Amino acid sequence: MADTPQGMTPPHSDNITISVDAMGGDEGPSAVVAGCAASAARNPCIAFILHGDESVLTPLVARHKALSGITQIAHSPGVVRMDDKPSQVMRHGRETSMWSALTSVREGKAQAAVSCGNTGALMAVAMLRLRRLEGVHRPAIACLWPSRGDSGYNTLLDVGADVRADEESLLQYALMGAAYYRNAFNAPRPRVGLLNVGTEEHKGRGEIKEAARLIAEAAEIGRYDFVGFVEGTDLASAHVDVIVTDGFTGNVALKTGEGTARLISDTLREELTAGFWSKLSALIASSPLRRMKRRMDPRRMNGGVFLGLNGTVVKSHGAADATGVSAAIKLAFRLAQSGFQDRISQRLVSITDAMHEKVLDPKSPEAARGHRDEDEDTQTGTSPE
Repeated sequence: MADTPQGMTPPHSDNITISVDAMGGDEGPSAVVAGCAASAARNPCIAFILHGDESVLTPLVARHKALSGITQIAHSPGVVRMDDKPSQVMRHGRETSMWSALTSVREGKAQAAVSCGNTGALMAVAMLRLRRLEGVHRPAIACLWPSRGDSGYNTLLDVGADVRADEESLLQYALMGAAYYRNAFNAPRPRVGLLNVGTEEHKGRGEIKEAARLIAEAAEIGRYDFVGFVEGTDLASAHVDVIVTDGFTGNVALKTGEGTARLISDTLREELTAGFWSKLSALIASSPLRRMKRRMDPRRMNGGVFLGLNGTVVKSHGAADATGVSAAIKLAFRLAQSGFQDRISQRLVSITDAMHEKVLDPKSPEAARGHRDEDEDTQTGTSPE
């Protein structure tokens, strides 16, 4: 690990260190620090570098005994606001907590970064500081979506990294999403679907139809099963594991799902507290209701992974509270601990080489080699539970 800044206590050398943009997000640094403390209380193998205003962060850290001895504070006076343009941050953001958090990953001081800040700025700075993986045209943000499948979750990407995506980008999303799901749930051959306005082959824009062809042809190299077009109703179904779409559509779907979950939760609470018999019914059903609330709570699924970069970056929801921040940190920790970044990098290089040589024939030596990699990708899982 690089030299520890003066006046800071270095984390234990055998810990996984998470670099945290402590000033990003709607709830402010108090929620971020509380989320770090919640993670530290449950995980003895974690350490933190908190980036932000030292005068603000020092007293906040001092309130949490769980952070004692495992936390550095890297003073960064600037803050990236939610309405800042990515281009402005790239030109003038070197003193910000976001820039500093990503630099710690670049310099090897931390194994992953977490930020609740401006998504566009975070992606822009991450691409500038960490660079894209070889062969990746556009990084994507992948999130977990509760589902009826065996794992309990589907993976949706892109959910906001880039509002547009051509057929080649959608193909790369499929490859990266399959690799991510394979690592997260020990699934040898994830089922990949392409989000469309219908499941019929003749529906959709031209680039969507072309993307479907490319994704189908690359299935053997990418070691996934392509189930074809899927609709919005399939986001939570057991029919698919990885749903591929552009960032505009994915982000709208994600926010719609979060809003619907809150509506159901609020309506259920109102109905179950409306009167004596309602409260009695709620008491009788308290155990299954608690389980449902935990499973559907968007805070516990918080964290979108930036796929396609030379480093692990997790984007937390901007409005995340301590529970949501802790969930994003947990995801970053498990990805770093599993060595996922190195494996996806190696995998994408081999797949990209094969695609460039147009070796989509399963009988070719390159495609056969893809089968023999059986799996370094599934050595260690990163389940969200």
